[in-house]
Amino acid sequence: MDGIQEMEGKEKIWNKNFIIACVANFLVACSFNLLMPTIPIYLSEVLEVPHSKIGIVLSSYAIALLLIRPFCGYWVDVYSRKPLFLLGLTVFIATFFGYYFATTVVFLVILRFIHGMSWGLATVSANTVAIDIIPASRRAEGIGYFGVNTNIAMAVAPYIAVMIYDSYGFQTLITCALFMGFLSILVVMFIQVPKRQRLDKIPPISLDRFLLLKSIPIFINQLFLAFGWGTLISYAVLYGKETGIQNAGIFFLFLAGGIVLSRVTSGRFVDRGHLHKVMVVALLVISLGFVGFALLHSIYFFCLSALLIGIGYGTLFPALQTMYINMAPGSKRGTANSTYLTGFDLGIGIGMLLGAYFGDHFGFEMMYLITAGFCLFALVYYWFISRPVFEKNKIQGNN
Repeated sequence: MDGIQEMEGKEKIWNKNFIIACVANFLVACSFNLLMPTIPIYLSEVLEVPHSKIGIVLSSYAIALLLIRPFCGYWVDVYSRKPLFLLGLTVFIATFFGYYFATTVVFLVILRFIHGMSWGLATVSANTVAIDIIPASRRAEGIGYFGVNTNIAMAVAPYIAVMIYDSYGFQTLITCALFMGFLSILVVMFIQVPKRQRLDKIPPISLDRFLLLKSIPIFINQLFLAFGWGTLISYAVLYGKETGIQNAGIFFLFLAGGIVLSRVTSGRFVDRGHLHKVMVVALLVISLGFVGFALLHSIYFFCLSALLIGIGYGTLFPALQTMYINMAPGSKRGTANSTYLTGFDLGIGIGMLLGAYFGDHFGFEMMYLITAGFCLFALVYYWFISRPVFEKNKIQGNN
């Protein structure tokens, strides 16, 4: 049986290749996110690095992503996508071995940079392969299903990582990440990617092959939203420990719950033409969640804030990615994906760096209040700038 029977009259999303792509995406995202919340703890508790320098280590991978993402979009539009996916994965997994020997800040900065380069290629190619498999009429819904694997991994893996780190140490955590990474490579080998029409010639290198230029206003909007995600994945655990939460990794479980509750449903609403309503609701919920996270310091509000933020981002992700995809022709799908992912990379990197500065000078509570303010600004910006830009440049019947 190739897939799950869909409702009559609808094109099928859950075919064999899409299921394989989702499993692979989940495994590789888990391997990566096992280290995201634990590296700050390792740096702070073992290497005794101040918060400001922790931000430098964390943001080095984001800088690498910024450098490589635009080229990845060009490569996946021109060359075979599955080999590029496997190449990125292989380098990405091999880099984990370096963490066994990571005992200095400089070494970790270099290691994170290499990890960021390979992660960039793996994620752009993975997203583009998935979109090739998803029927155009159900694209936002399919993106929601595919992306929720990443988001669940981003939420569940840190919770598990904190428990492994506290019980068995950093070395064991690296071994777990390596194991999941090897499994992802094996799974990807079974994906059958749809054949694309062979290009008569390789397109000339130009700026619009690296960034979807007409989406730049939306890209700017995205930076304010990604800033918040950067502060969450980097400092939520440290913030929780400062406010007396025993296992602050529980934040990520509730974050995952919110993402799962909202992501797939929001994709269906987008496919039915309610894109702008979905975006406005998402931005309001995210802002409210950050305000609660900053001001209400008990385990109950800690978890409730995580749930709200998860619902907001889970609603936002497929809607925002669909905007980029629907503004690009099929021949620039990789460019659209790389632009979308680059927006998050840059915003997350800024969140890591400025978050460390704000945390050092004003405290994490003020940092998350500032984050809430950025999200409210993003809502106003979206309604008056991003929304008209999308309506002007969207491509009808894009497949």
